Amino acid sequence: MEARLLGIVCGLFLLILLQAESTAVELVPEKIAGFWKEVAVASDQNLVLKAQRRVEGLFLTFRGRNLTVKAVYNSSGSCTTETSVGSKRDTVGEFAFPGHREIYVLDTDYERYTILKLSLLWQGRNFHVLKYFTRSLEKEDEPGFWRFREMTAGQGLYMLARHGRCAELLKEVSPLPLVYIVAQLS
Repeated sequence: MEARLLGIVCGLFLLILLQAESTAVELVPEKIAGFWKEVAVASDQNLVLKAQRRVEGLFLTFRGRNLTVKAVYNSSGSCTTETSVGSKRDTVGEFAFPGHREIYVLDTDYERYTILKLSLLWQGRNFHVLKYFTRSLEKEDEPGFWRFREMTAGQGLYMLARHGRCAELLKEVSPLPLVYIVAQLS
């Protein structure tokens, strides 16, 4: 009975992911670059939701076909950063990173929210995580959150991110790309 229930849950999650992938947006790198605070996570893997190191924020920069992701983690109360460089794939909004990791931009309005799908191969298993990010440190209940809830409705595993000082520190020390500043002024 438990195995059958687990199979149904995994099947629903894959269906949700397939629906989410079909809604991938045309990505404009200059508009999505900059600071993003993690607000919510959804995954069918409980292990992913209970990770010791939790991402609080990202800072994205683009150079040609490369995406640099500077992530700030809260690891037992300490803030640590990690920088990874990925390369654009042939699919719009998809980037591959070392270590069998991929990021897909599923939805964004560029100014308030973005929804990403992260995939990684770990210990011979594929893990998929949907993440909801905002530009704001304060506002979490944006229209994008309802879009995120819609994309993950059948999944049942949600976790709202803690308000953390690590994301605040990343936003303070990371300068906004000139292109993003110009876009905000226009």
